[in-house]
Amino acid sequence: MLSRVAEQMYWFGRYLERAENTARLVNVNANLLLDLPRMIKVIWGGLIDITGTNKEFYNKYEHANEQNVIRFMLAEEKNPGSICSAISMVRENARITREIMPSEAWEQINELNLYVKQNVTAALKRDGRHEFLDDVIHYCHQITGLLHGYMSHGDAYNFIRIGRNLERADMTTRIADIGCMFLINPRADIPDAYENILWMNVLRSLSAYQMYRQYVQDRVNGEDVLDFLMRDEEFPRAIAHCLGELKLCIKKLPNNDHALRIINRVQRIINKMDAATIIDSELHEFIDKLQINLASVHTQVSNSWFDYSELVHEQE
Repeated sequence: MLSRVAEQMYWFGRYLERAENTARLVNVNANLLLDLPRMIKVIWGGLIDITGTNKEFYNKYEHANEQNVIRFMLAEEKNPGSICSAISMVRENARITREIMPSEAWEQINELNLYVKQNVTAALKRDGRHEFLDDVIHYCHQITGLLHGYMSHGDAYNFIRIGRNLERADMTTRIADIGCMFLINPRADIPDAYENILWMNVLRSLSAYQMYRQYVQDRVNGEDVLDFLMRDEEFPRAIAHCLGELKLCIKKLPNNDHALRIINRVQRIINKMDAATIIDSELHEFIDKLQINLASVHTQVSNSWFDYSELVHEQE
């Protein structure tokens, strides 16, 4: 399989997952506006911090208010994490590799791309936002299902899975990062009941609430939510599950020693995690450490299987 195709499939998987998870990330913040009392201020700039796009955002906007952040996260073409930008890249990578993409999936990708272009402006307002974000999530699910059901599970599909699970693991850490109170006032100002609302929204943004209640039958609390999202090996959006899927995919590829070693390192970090200790003072630092290691997985995947000299040669 050409490394060019492998890379395009990898980024197709990442951008499809990124579009869905950006919708989820905006949703959890929007839901907090409805669920938290007015005395607790929701800081929209926290979304920019969590996604690591401060430079891109402040190059264009002076203030991180709701209007600017929502436009940047949903419609800004120069933000690679925006829904419009991610869906555009999904379509572009699929277009280049149409010969290996099921026609049903290609049609659904075009439909999603058209839907986003026609409806993103309305989604910048609160009253049209929730429906738009939910529709984007459902479209992404449909495309993922079509690929799983209609695409041969060979190398191309394997690289889609690698991209999807790596992006998913990264975004789960970012959504969990909301729990360290970057989006709202300092922890001491928040009554316990509202902390529970915060963590319930984190779970619901990942469609994890029902599965969490099967995992923990007590009331929702930050320690158990963090433990579930990090260490549960059966829930598809938990970090441990994503790492397990990455290992299964990468074991099928040659020259996999270095990538597997990094994944094993991330698994050890999670296994040693003490949720009760880190949630009070070290959660953001812990998540930073995870994200750095996940970035190392990406770097190793690129170095091992994407031949950039081939890409440069084809462009000349």
